[in-house]
Amino acid sequence: MLENKEISALFHLIDDPDEEVFSTVTDRIISHGRAIIPNLENLWENSPDEVVQERIEMVIHKLHFRDLTEEFTLWKNGSCELLQGAMLASRYSYPELIPNNTLQEIEKIRRNIWLELNSYLTPLEQVNVISGILYSYYKLKGNEVSYDVPDDFIITKLIENKRGNAITNGVLYLILCEMLDIPVKAINIPKQFILGYFDVDVNFPIAPKQKKEKINFYIDPQNGQVYSHKDVESYFKRISVPPTPSYYRQLNNKRIIQHLLEEFSKCFLSPDSIYKKNDLIFLAKLLDD
Repeated sequence: MLENKEISALFHLIDDPDEEVFSTVTDRIISHGRAIIPNLENLWENSPDEVVQERIEMVIHKLHFRDLTEEFTLWKNGSCELLQGAMLASRYSYPELIPNNTLQEIEKIRRNIWLELNSYLTPLEQVNVISGILYSYYKLKGNEVSYDVPDDFIITKLIENKRGNAITNGVLYLILCEMLDIPVKAINIPKQFILGYFDVDVNFPIAPKQKKEKINFYIDPQNGQVYSHKDVESYFKRISVPPTPSYYRQLNNKRIIQHLLEEFSKCFLSPDSIYKKNDLIFLAKLLDD
């Protein structure tokens, strides 16, 4: 743990009732970086006052959030690898998580799928292999998107519990397809997180009539169900939204993680947790191009 007179003085002021003083103290503590977290945890354990404990928890949260913001900035300006982005989103709720188990489990799933694939399979057969391994062999379950279950937006919890929503299931599906070089991409269908199997080496659609030439079929990542173009057109009629070319364009990894963060933020609407909603919206906006 860090030890110096300034830290001791700051900790003596952490219970100051003046919010302005507390804000200044918080900024000074945060300036010491993550190395001061063990000191804060020790202070929490030895503080009988619940208000002081809550203040310490908030300072620790701000330290983690500062680091996470820096890492998201590096991710945005770097490779934008989907798995890394999903792991960063998980760290908002679980800042101390160790990713090894998640990465090892994803690699096991990838290998099981790879062993069943061969170059003679049609696109539909490839997807049937992936979905069969994920939803039948691995027993992955898909829940309706519910903002009452924040863990459904966390990929590490998806791997741990074998249960997520369409967004996290879809992110896992996309990660595996990326690893296996299968051209399945997320698309921009409104109010849904749907995947499309794209023809190889084609550009994005530029007119509604061309979309059928670009996407072979669609996949619902909640359960692996395959949809035809007719199914998707029926969906647009049902929601009274005219289909436009933009709805059939691939979403890049930044936009996928941004969407995940935006939806995740909707889990935190109570007065006690509204700061989490604001944090997640801040991270989502950070990923704007």
